[in-house]
Amino acid sequence: MNIYFTNESNETNSVDKHYVRNHMIAYNLKHFPDDLKGRYQEINLLLRKEDGQILGGVVGEICWNWLEIHYLFVDESFRQSGYGAKLLNKAENIAKEKQCEFVKLDTLSFQALDFYLKQGYEVYGKIENAGRHTHYYMKKNL
Repeated sequence: MNIYFTNESNETNSVDKHYVRNHMIAYNLKHFPDDLKGRYQEINLLLRKEDGQILGGVVGEICWNWLEIHYLFVDESFRQSGYGAKLLNKAENIAKEKQCEFVKLDTLSFQALDFYLKQGYEVYGKIENAGRHTHYYMKKNL
């Protein structure tokens, strides 16, 4: 038997990517309590103008007993107007409705560390020299 490695980063191989992902999820499910199984939901909140133009949003997922925010973005011309806090608050409210216990996210030192600290998030870890910046891992209990 020959075993070999491939590095396939194109979209045409999404079946193989989902194989790995789905098997990891199946393994994880064996170790979580029954009341947390099946608790997965994508969160895609968008901030739009009346004409439909997207000005920002939150992209994340509820997984078991937490919400993980992958991206929070507000168009530069609309920053400092409270929209980021409103988006974050709406995402947190969805998490509370889904009985999540905490929210986790990460940010780089040039992004929004102070913003998240003002919103009640705490740093629980960091990596120095991540792209020559500091990468912060943050959490907020709900």
